[in-house]
Amino acid sequence: MKVFHKHRIYQFISFASLSLIVLLSGCSTLKIGRDFDMQVFESMVKVGETTKSQVMTKIGSPKSTGVAMNMEGERMQEWVYFYASGQLPGMKDTRLKLLQMRFDQNGILRSYNWSNSE
Repeated sequence: MKVFHKHRIYQFISFASLSLIVLLSGCSTLKIGRDFDMQVFESMVKVGETTKSQVMTKIGSPKSTGVAMNMEGERMQEWVYFYASGQLPGMKDTRLKLLQMRFDQNGILRSYNWSNSE
């Protein structure tokens, strides 16, 4: 009889936890990444001059990094910053920002592009 009682307690805890998650998600805002200010970024960068460390000082570490090839076949390090937020369920009022930067082998900014859903 004790085993049956323990099983019922675990079922109740599981059900209560799942119910709480569903209730909270119905009225919460989901945020992914870290928000950043594009005006601050554009006011401080100069292609061909700005360094990786200057970018990190102004807007922090990138959310992901990778490698990009330019038209001449030069390998560049790519940094990606992103931020998304929206109201659950259904992600209504969704906001999305994406910033991609490419640096040469010396850590100098060579190009960037960004998009914004606002």
